[in-house]
Amino acid sequence: MSGHSKWSTIKRKKGAADAKRGKIFTKIIKEIMISVKEGGADPAGNARLRLAIQNAKGANMPKDNIDRAIKKASGSEGEAYHEMTYEGYANNGIAIFVEGLTDNTNRTLSTVRFIFGKYNGALGPNGSLTFLFDRKGVFTINAGDVSDKDMESLELELIDAGAEDIEIDDEVITVTCAKDDFGKINRKLEEMGIEPDEAMLKRVPKETKTLDVDSARKVMKLIEALEDDDDVQAVYHNLEMTDELAEALEE
Repeated sequence: MSGHSKWSTIKRKKGAADAKRGKIFTKIIKEIMISVKEGGADPAGNARLRLAIQNAKGANMPKDNIDRAIKKASGSEGEAYHEMTYEGYANNGIAIFVEGLTDNTNRTLSTVRFIFGKYNGALGPNGSLTFLFDRKGVFTINAGDVSDKDMESLELELIDAGAEDIEIDDEVITVTCAKDDFGKINRKLEEMGIEPDEAMLKRVPKETKTLDVDSARKVMKLIEALEDDDDVQAVYHNLEMTDELAEALEE
């Protein structure tokens, strides 16, 4: 199993646990609300909202929850969320890029700084790590939704639509493409009747760094603490997911 697939499999299992605590739904609702505030409540004319709704369905969010979030954001009483980014380093020089949606920027900055410090990391100035990551489209598909005979056709169709990398394991198919090809890949999946569990623009590290399991575990504590914060939408990093680390995290 290669890098993206290992992370996707672990994220999938963590996501199932997070969903029970409502964390996944909270993050998706925030994304829906800021999408409505920016581009209106009609998904037909708001690409960001369409994508947020698609990801909500992929996370099995009830339609009533989606509709309530859109309605709330459409009214004057809806919270005003701000998009924020934070950049810093964990132990052993692992770069960490954090994306957040918050209604209180001072609170979130204070919390993120505290988490970095608690786990022996350091928050740096914005822009200091951007060059270490590329913006890529990343699609996560349940491998059980695609039969073996359709897998080859799927790969060929997605490559033709612009897929740069397709990683397949027993549970997850992870498709990566250039940012500019995100829409084409999404439309191709729709044409093929495949609904991804997740479709997002992500920050993919240009190079990864391998650590021993004990050191990597310490870094993962920082990453997981950031991911568990309600104001944090996504955490990106350049830690290599080795087989040994994947096994350790699944214990």
